[in-house]
Amino acid sequence: MVNDCACCAFRADLLPTLERLASGGWFSLAVVELWDSVEPRSAAEAVAAASAQAAPDQPGLLLGGVLTAVDPALVVPYLACGDDLAQAGLAVAESDQRTVGETWARQVEYPSVLALAPGDPDAGGAAAVDAPEDLAAEESTGRALVAQLHPTARLVSVDAVGELAAAALAAFDVDAAAGRQHSACALLPQEADADGVATLVWRRTRPFHPGQLHAALEDLTCAAARSRGRFWLADRPDTLLSWDAAGGALCVESAGPWLAGLPDAAWELVPPVRRVAAALDWHPEHGDRAQHLTFTSPGLDRDGLVALLESCLLTDAEYAAGHTAWRSLSGAFDEPLDPVL
Repeated sequence: MVNDCACCAFRADLLPTLERLASGGWFSLAVVELWDSVEPRSAAEAVAAASAQAAPDQPGLLLGGVLTAVDPALVVPYLACGDDLAQAGLAVAESDQRTVGETWARQVEYPSVLALAPGDPDAGGAAAVDAPEDLAAEESTGRALVAQLHPTARLVSVDAVGELAAAALAAFDVDAAAGRQHSACALLPQEADADGVATLVWRRTRPFHPGQLHAALEDLTCAAARSRGRFWLADRPDTLLSWDAAGGALCVESAGPWLAGLPDAAWELVPPVRRVAAALDWHPEHGDRAQHLTFTSPGLDRDGLVALLESCLLTDAEYAAGHTAWRSLSGAFDEPLDPVL
């Protein structure tokens, strides 16, 4: 580790090592196995950046496939774990405040390939004490959950050596992967219901009442094993807010402006994928401002969740009062979104 930062370690240690191996001409493939709670995005983007900066006439690095190995029987307990990484002995640094659930989710939702490995009953842990039928049910639920969390991923068995080799040698687009995870233009899961796992996609154009939503945060966060998306508050009409929850922990933060709030000249500075996402959500009155949240979980209570979400929107009377009145609503999100420096 360099400066308690995994990214710094990649740049200071990993990249020079890979470049030295590449320049020697001894190997055509290097497999980088990340440790514990390190997320693949930082490593993939570091390698891609080094590749882009390499001289055309010099042997360089080419980022191949990005894969995560998953034991389907452990998907539910890991995703539902709200423990801090430090509590689990998995923190990358002393300042690491992530939880097991959110870190696991990002490790699984970023790569292009997921290698599914059945649990080993002789390895100890939860799988060792489960009856065979219970383990089979856990694996089935885990596979369905993974498939819905990352519907564009290629699912490959660890026994399919040929497929894994081909995936390792395939190209990986870091820009597309980043866009897939960005709240403003994410390719979020679609409606699904299989093997006891369901995904609800909730979309509305009316803004949230900040006080009502804040009061419902705990119930909404605990309603699903994983939820994410983008939303807007009536008192913050120009701020696109991201929603990212796993393991009972929720992160709400600004993800930049809604394009509807920008002057026309600023649109040229926005990536094309962001403009396309805005066009798909465009509303004659609100522009790209919208609620777009997805909830994925075993045993999801769709009706109860929809009713709770609907109760957080502005009422007809509040909506009719207009933008000026909206700005004077409860500033329930002021403290988390506007911290005092």
